[in-house]
Amino acid sequence: MVKAIKYSRTVEIPEGIKVSVEGKRVSVSGPKGTIERDFSHAIGVSISIVENKVMVEANFANRRKKALVGTIASHIQNMIDGVRNGFTYKLKIVFSHFPISVEVKGDKVLIRNFLGEKSPRVAKIFPGVTVKATKEDITVEGIDIEAVGQTAANIEAATKISEFDRRVFMDGIYIYEKGG
Repeated sequence: MVKAIKYSRTVEIPEGIKVSVEGKRVSVSGPKGTIERDFSHAIGVSISIVENKVMVEANFANRRKKALVGTIASHIQNMIDGVRNGFTYKLKIVFSHFPISVEVKGDKVLIRNFLGEKSPRVAKIFPGVTVKATKEDITVEGIDIEAVGQTAANIEAATKISEFDRRVFMDGIYIYEKGG
């Protein structure tokens, strides 16, 4: 196993975006808002700002440290993309047996009349994420890709069917578009 003496990845900082690094805490500010993330779990990896780039590097990196450097660089790139453009997931409400109604209440999404059930199914909305529901579509928007993706996954998982034949009962809410 050969260890690289110095392994690094750089992330460009575009105009209009402000990135600050304090130790292993990275904060990114842009037109859509601010995201802050702590990478203190990354032992042996350093994060710094050089000119107009964020430099993530590790000394004497083995395979695991190289993967960690790439992961942290990708997280920082996602943070920059989020404060510039935001992230949007679109979900489609599909039903053939019982008409499903979706209602957003506080930090929860209530899915009523799913397969004729009396009590509503509930999906959690993560902080910083906005959910809009129409008759046949749900739009999940935010600047943190992980919170947006997890909220969309929570809504999709709330309507998962296990007791019925999936070929006959295709009712549910499904992610059909992911955008940045």
